[in-house]
Amino acid sequence: MAEDEVTPEQLAAIAAENEEPEPVNYKAPAQKTVKEIHELDKDDESLRKYKEALLGSGVTEAGNGVYPSAPNVQVTRMTLICESAPNPLVLDLQGDLEAFKKQAFVLKEGVEYKIKISFKVNREIVSGLKYVQQTYRKGMKIDTSDYMVGSYGPRPAEYDFLTTMEEAPKGVLARGNYVIKSKFTDDDKHDHLSWEWNLNIKKDWKD
Repeated sequence: MAEDEVTPEQLAAIAAENEEPEPVNYKAPAQKTVKEIHELDKDDESLRKYKEALLGSGVTEAGNGVYPSAPNVQVTRMTLICESAPNPLVLDLQGDLEAFKKQAFVLKEGVEYKIKISFKVNREIVSGLKYVQQTYRKGMKIDTSDYMVGSYGPRPAEYDFLTTMEEAPKGVLARGNYVIKSKFTDDDKHDHLSWEWNLNIKKDWKD
């Protein structure tokens, strides 16, 4: 069978196998600004020191080197971490997102990999960050992955989030092009960034 000659019936079967139960209802905590959190229990010295370690002693836009117009959450990079890959697989998410639709990451079938999302939090604490990924093949959605990233406070340095280890599909039917729609969102349904990219599963890295 030629590569990528998978039938709609086979795709439907793959999608059914990948179906996961709905995530449990999660109630987000009430949002508080960094200033409000610093003000809470300010007479408790040990708690004050803990919050300083967590949030910084005086996070301001100027001190953080953040432009007032910059978004609170900036997603900067996506990296496919695979020890056996001949070259780094990195997407600069601060560039032209449309360009990713015209290129593809090549992944050898059956290899193990993780996805790393690098992001910055500039001003206020953000709670319940999530990375959602939908995988399509020949226009049919065959998988959805929903990763809880967590809650983060502002700081000048980037944060990195790593997914659990994934295994690239293998076999003749698995080879071919996959369109992946990625989204970095949160409990309040803020779409911090959405991007689309292509993954090409091949028999070998340079096949």
